Amino acid sequence: MSRRTLARVLAHALCLLMLLAGHPDVAIAEQQQPGGSFEVAVVEHLRVKVPAEARQAWLEAERGSWDPWLTEQEGYLGRDLLWDAEREEGTLLIRWASREQWKAIPLAEVEAVQERFEELARQATGTRQGNPFPLVFEGELQPAA
Repeated sequence: MSRRTLARVLAHALCLLMLLAGHPDVAIAEQQQPGGSFEVAVVEHLRVKVPAEARQAWLEAERGSWDPWLTEQEGYLGRDLLWDAEREEGTLLIRWASREQWKAIPLAEVEAVQERFEELARQATGTRQGNPFPLVFEGELQPAA
């Protein structure tokens, strides 16, 4: 097994362990529904390439694009932005009240916010074109039970 594959497996295992253990940084949120039942959240899991020297630019671009838009979305519960200095990657864990609410968001809206994010990121990094913080991984985490 290559080092990269091993690192990926260990990273996923750690995330799962943190979810199952109720770690506060990756807590699965619950939202009470009418009648007292709970709907368990799904966590959107993204990783992006973030060089050390551009870390602040990444955070500023996130604050100027995704933060205000996400707060307007039905089912959005919050998110955590984490940075891995060794891999120079940002990890985004975005909590949703339900998978259905998350996936109901029109792709055109997501693409428009992504364009705004990339525009802000280019301005902050002095990059002329493209996305200074390309997506490395995208997935979702759900409760084991």
